[in-house]
Amino acid sequence: MKFSLRQLQVFTAAARYQNITRAAESLSMSQSAASGALKDLERQYSVLLFDRIGKRLKLNEFGELLRPQAEALLANAAEMDQFLEGHNRPGNLRIGATLTLGNYIAVSLMAKYMEMHSGTRVSLDVANTRLVVDKVLQYEIDLGLIEGEVSHPELEVSPWTGDHLQIFCAPDHPLASRPQLNMQDVLTADWIMREPGSGTRQTFERCLQDVFPGLNICLELQHTEAIKRAVEAGLGISCLSKITLVEAFKRKSLVPLWLEGYDFYRRFYFVWHKQKYMSAGMHEWLKLCRQHTGS
Repeated sequence: MKFSLRQLQVFTAAARYQNITRAAESLSMSQSAASGALKDLERQYSVLLFDRIGKRLKLNEFGELLRPQAEALLANAAEMDQFLEGHNRPGNLRIGATLTLGNYIAVSLMAKYMEMHSGTRVSLDVANTRLVVDKVLQYEIDLGLIEGEVSHPELEVSPWTGDHLQIFCAPDHPLASRPQLNMQDVLTADWIMREPGSGTRQTFERCLQDVFPGLNICLELQHTEAIKRAVEAGLGISCLSKITLVEAFKRKSLVPLWLEGYDFYRRFYFVWHKQKYMSAGMHEWLKLCRQHTGS
């Protein structure tokens, strides 16, 4: 065996950061040592793994094929290292979550995980579904919690639990007194929506696919709380996950609206890379999530 685990660490870090200086910093190495390790790996096998554009490194076709194997081998080696040291238990995790899940569910799960497994850490990266999926594909996170449906040959997607979206408005909005909305109400209202790429937006578009192009979308915002504030200010109506609206409905700063004949149901999903080694921590996280929701 010509390669070393250190060489593979440098290779995967360089693939992640596309820059040898940042890769070296992430591994607490000098730039020259990291550069030397990468060049030695390429020289030992008479192969180039990157296209070099100035100081930027871009994986070439062969490097793309090697990367998932290297990531899996390093993850396996890390798990073996823990086992040999007598710590065969769940370790640190990098979790990605969409805004709804990250702000309203994931934090309590993180606290529970770290309480159950003393000394572990869970980092949380909150973004929309599209960005979480991209981070899973780039091995920047171990596992994603997403709202939108995705299909990709390199991804494993597993259903988690159900959720409903809810249309809502301010209590003094003209539609607030209506027992049910009709399609004319939907088409004439001003809408405040999540941005394209979010799971909430994807579900809403799918449910109203026949009329969605005709909606008057006056604002697109990336954050749930910003949308709620805009609706409270009377700028329009919106549709978000029910779990984000519980407190506002209790305070009566917002009120629910009902659209006749429509049920905005969706599922939450787990997503991880098919080539990603499933560590004990990932298995434990999935178990904890399912216990939390009873799914």
